[in-house]
Amino acid sequence: MMNKTSMNKTFTLLAVLTLAATSALAAGNPVVGGKQMYPTKNIIENAVNSADHTTLVAAVKAAGLVDTLESPGPFTVFAPTNEAFAKLPAGTVDTLLKPENKATLTKVLTYHVVAGRLSASDLKKKIQEGNGTAELTTVEGGKLWASMDGKHIILKDEKGGTSTVTIPNVFQSNGVIHVVDTVVMPN
Repeated sequence: MMNKTSMNKTFTLLAVLTLAATSALAAGNPVVGGKQMYPTKNIIENAVNSADHTTLVAAVKAAGLVDTLESPGPFTVFAPTNEAFAKLPAGTVDTLLKPENKATLTKVLTYHVVAGRLSASDLKKKIQEGNGTAELTTVEGGKLWASMDGKHIILKDEKGGTSTVTIPNVFQSNGVIHVVDTVVMPN
């Protein structure tokens, strides 16, 4: 039989081990916008929880792309943060969110999506194979060019603008999200 001191030590040890195991499991999930992103959830299920992506989620809803991004995919999404949208000229987001501009909004959003699941490693390999640049075809039909700047993946859009991947490899059940700091624009 265990005495009271031994039982307390055992319970304390169990509590510490449980907490450590829970922390280790949680540590495996990236945190975006203050919330853990779970690889068992789809792109929309995770994105709606990110405080940094409320503008993107509103835009996806306004464009009617929720069902698409909940489908099996897989998709690679370059997800602009609220701060990325705030870099656009004043009034741009409000204008894009109007129902009469749904086609333009859809074009901009689908320009941030590439078919397939491209991890940061996959992108880096394509960049190496392309002698420093990888050409990506977006779901919108346009092109993005990926390159490296030190350890960061940089995207160049058709208008010459650039965006940096700030959080890579946020894996989803139907693809992967790479958080970006600037909205990329198609022609």
